[in-house]
Amino acid sequence: MSAAADVSPRAGVGLRRVDWSALGAHERAEVLARPKVMRSAVQISAVRAILADVRTRGDIALREATLSFDRCDLADFAVGEDEFAAAELEVGAEIRAAMRNAIARVEAFHAAQIPIAIRVDTAPGVRCEQLIRAIGRVGLYVPAGSAPLPSTVWMLAIPALLAGCRQIMIATPPRADGRADPMVLVAAQLCGVRRVVKLGGAQAIAALAYGTATIARCDKLFGPGNSWVTLAKLEVAADPDGAAIDMPAGPSEVLVIADDTADATFVAADLLAQAEHGADSQVLLVSPSNDLLDAVEDALAQQCATLPRRDIASFALAHARLIRVRDLDEAIEVSERYAPEHLIVETREPRALLPRLSNAGSVFLGAWSPETVGDYCAGPNHVLPTLGFARAFGGVGVHSFLRRVNVQELSADGLRNIGGDAALLARAERLEAHARAVDVRLAALARTDPR
Repeated sequence: MSAAADVSPRAGVGLRRVDWSALGAHERAEVLARPKVMRSAVQISAVRAILADVRTRGDIALREATLSFDRCDLADFAVGEDEFAAAELEVGAEIRAAMRNAIARVEAFHAAQIPIAIRVDTAPGVRCEQLIRAIGRVGLYVPAGSAPLPSTVWMLAIPALLAGCRQIMIATPPRADGRADPMVLVAAQLCGVRRVVKLGGAQAIAALAYGTATIARCDKLFGPGNSWVTLAKLEVAADPDGAAIDMPAGPSEVLVIADDTADATFVAADLLAQAEHGADSQVLLVSPSNDLLDAVEDALAQQCATLPRRDIASFALAHARLIRVRDLDEAIEVSERYAPEHLIVETREPRALLPRLSNAGSVFLGAWSPETVGDYCAGPNHVLPTLGFARAFGGVGVHSFLRRVNVQELSADGLRNIGGDAALLARAERLEAHARAVDVRLAALARTDPR
């Protein structure tokens, strides 16, 4: 048995335990491999068929898909005032107050992200500007299956509102009774978004991207979802007639760096908080302490046994990893290579590691910073890159809902100052028409004002 497959199960949870220093290059890659994302040819074909059907038949196709997948027959996809009012009565005052608190913190953090326009004179007579413009129409997908995610409403709606998007539409799957999840609707009301449609899955993405008789098309789509939603987002993003998307997405994941000062109970709770998202979630613990790894493994078994979603968490733990490293330097190496969606650092001096940590969607420092607060109410966004995309992508923020528009304005003297460079460089690239667009202007200037 190779070192990479060396398992040390304790207390029946069957976690995989490996010694990083003993692994070869291939074995290290295998240990850090994500669970395979379902992208079967059959599913891709089915998603494309749904998208094409909605584009062709519009609302009729949406009603048929909703009846088939969500088991409800909707006469109208839009949430009306009566349904908003009923949701307000159904959600308790304590939950509404917690939502308001979370929204306020998320708004405070994101308000600080709003960029400013810039204006620079790069040469005499050459004025360059960068304007900030909101994306006009955005579609926000909010999951609402076995675990509705009203927190996704404020994580997406607040930056969209701060950016100034003129049309914000939320799509969320209906329940079997034909209503939207009440907590999702209350969250939308608290954020000031009243345009909500009851649509889920690939058909929701199709409606938002292409539009129908009753649903206006959007320029960019945001939000997490299952494999059908993810595949549909990727498909419409690749279609010139479709819509842009926030980022590639996949199953939830967390990596914890911990040393011998970490509390095993805390670490186990953090790992399980991510594992209960779904059977394909991935959790990793990286530590130089054998004693901590042993204690966390025992704590995982004890805590998982009492979870309401223990079956889901247990499936996720089946491909979890407990990775022993020589020291924290090697732990950082592992984390940077994996590039986790969430990175928790529970060490003696967690902030001391921060300058060397780059590849992560969101970082949580210290024993009193559970990833849970990031999911709901600390302030930063919880819509983050997964599957290693944290090497190149950041999480959603106000910038995600904005566009930068460049402006260049030259006076006659400005063109005299830089036109020669432009023409010379254009000819170096063998683009004669580019060069002549400058030449004709310089010639006109020379005739009217020879200097």
